[in-house]
Amino acid sequence: MSPTDGPSDLPPATGFHCGEKPVGYQAARLWLQLAPQRYGIRDEAPTLLVHQTRFDRLAVAFRHADGSIEWQEVRAGDFGDHWRPGAQIAFTPRDQKTALTAITLRVDRLASYPLLRLRLVPAGEAGIETAVLGALIGAALTLLLAGAAYNLSLAIGTRRAYLAWQGAWAATVFLWGAIWSQFGLLLVPGMAGTTAAQTSTALSALSILLATLSATSALEKGRIPGLLRASALALGIAVAVIGIPATLARGPLIESVGPPLAAAVLGNLVAVLACLIVGARRGSVEARDLIAAWSVPMAALALTQLVNLGTLFWGGGSQILVLFASAWQTLWLSFAASRRLARMRTERDLARAAEARASRLAVHDPLTAVRNRRGFLEAADALVATAARTQASAALLLLDIDRFKAINDEHGHDAGDIVLCTIAARLARWESTVCTVARLGGEEFALLTIAAGQAALDFAELVREEIAACDHRAAIGDQRVTVSIGLAEARGRIDLAKLYRDADRALYAAKRGGRNQVRHADKVPAPVASAQRPAATG
Repeated sequence: MSPTDGPSDLPPATGFHCGEKPVGYQAARLWLQLAPQRYGIRDEAPTLLVHQTRFDRLAVAFRHADGSIEWQEVRAGDFGDHWRPGAQIAFTPRDQKTALTAITLRVDRLASYPLLRLRLVPAGEAGIETAVLGALIGAALTLLLAGAAYNLSLAIGTRRAYLAWQGAWAATVFLWGAIWSQFGLLLVPGMAGTTAAQTSTALSALSILLATLSATSALEKGRIPGLLRASALALGIAVAVIGIPATLARGPLIESVGPPLAAAVLGNLVAVLACLIVGARRGSVEARDLIAAWSVPMAALALTQLVNLGTLFWGGGSQILVLFASAWQTLWLSFAASRRLARMRTERDLARAAEARASRLAVHDPLTAVRNRRGFLEAADALVATAARTQASAALLLLDIDRFKAINDEHGHDAGDIVLCTIAARLARWESTVCTVARLGGEEFALLTIAAGQAALDFAELVREEIAACDHRAAIGDQRVTVSIGLAEARGRIDLAKLYRDADRALYAAKRGGRNQVRHADKVPAPVASAQRPAATG
């Protein structure tokens, strides 16, 4: 070690030797020296990869066999073109023909020596690692960003809190990955070094809390015990409380924060997993989906707390493992949310279809599909209101199938139903904004239309003739089916009940007068007030 105000342009003496574990280096300058031959690199130029970026300045001196010395340097906030994906800094000698005898590092104000990791690999191999690691990190970040946007949009559309937390988690992990991997330096190069490392630490602690909130809010309160939920949340908060302030730590404080933070992370994982298992055993679909999604990242995070992965995975170490696991979690949860949303939409569509069928059956006759009495009264009210508003006349036609009982007796009720449906289908062709059609019951039908005088009579005659011309051979052979029609008119403020009574009186007169005819209420004498209408004879 040496003070930071000492000479900075000369490497240490040839007899440089590393002794005991360094102390007090956080406020001083730390010197390290490597012998390339010890790492099996003899004929090919090496690349030195540094995996710790919490320092003020890092300088590397390549000592060549001809006595020349080549210095390369980076500073906090300015890594130049030395940064590599996966929080690595690369130094390769420009003179790759002259053999190296030693590589010397000088680190000013290093945050933590135990966290400093170095790798010396052939330059060609380092280039391949960089390309592979950059492609994989880019793919994982793309998936995380897409998952964040998708889950947040689902949260807005479905108003589900856990999807919002999940989207916030994915966005936080995306930011963490972009900053940790140093891809963020493409946009903000001034973050290089300590600032990026501190921000990454804070985001990683925050992401664990957000993931805990996502998992616990996805489970209904009755699915898991309140104490278990509270424990998971408390441990998630503990991770954030310990981890976020640790971003500012340097030296021994970083090393002392590590064990309690690791314990809080592991405890949180166990508590959340217990919540999911209990929820799944109690029938929670969300819990089963979350177990499938969380299994990989939980295992990855637990592995990073229990095992020192160092610079494995192309130099990405534990961080690249967590990043890939997080991408898997985002993909799975997005798929599960989409599947659940599709199922909810299907159920909603089925419910709406059932409601529409129920509503239709409430106002339509189930046999003939034309309106029933209730539906007729609703439509008639609207038509009467239109006639009153426009001072038009409304005409009501009541139809009764002639000798329908004989059809049932001779051919059976199934044949009678077919006759009813055939006649109803013909009447339904007149259904419009100025005419409504209904089956009032049995063999009686009604049409209410905007018409008056001769036009109303002509329309009633047309209806009678069209029905008489219907083909019923499939049900009753060549037998002809006719109807009797009673017609009544009203104008202006129409009393629908009186109009019905007048049409009914005319219908009875048509039946009594020989059937298969139209009778107008104006030409049928009004009954005596105390008289009762006899039962129709068909």
